Amino acid sequence: MKQLTKAFLIIILSLGGVSNCSSLAPFKVAVLQGNIIEDEDVEQLVKGLSKDQVQYLLGTPLLNSPIHQNRWDYFYSVKVGEMVVGEKKLSLSFDINQRLDTWVLEETTLADN
Repeated sequence: MKQLTKAFLIIILSLGGVSNCSSLAPFKVAVLQGNIIEDEDVEQLVKGLSKDQVQYLLGTPLLNSPIHQNRWDYFYSVKVGEMVVGEKKLSLSFDINQRLDTWVLEETTLADN
């Protein structure tokens, strides 16, 4: 009787262990890409800043096209595994005097997806 109970207990524990192992997933690291765009930095943008002042504030733009020399683009994303947790896209336009004219910030979060 003790052997039967012992065998039954081993089988139950083995089945429980196998089912728990299938629910385990490897740890996924958050991957940050691009320029970190903080709300405080965007709030400091004012019309008329020079390109040097904007670069000091936000860093080197991710996209600085020779075709669109008066436009700078910044991009920032956070991914965990294959899932995008959030994205920010900031586009800046400069006037003919190389001064900041307009900017647009687009934010996407996991809740928006």
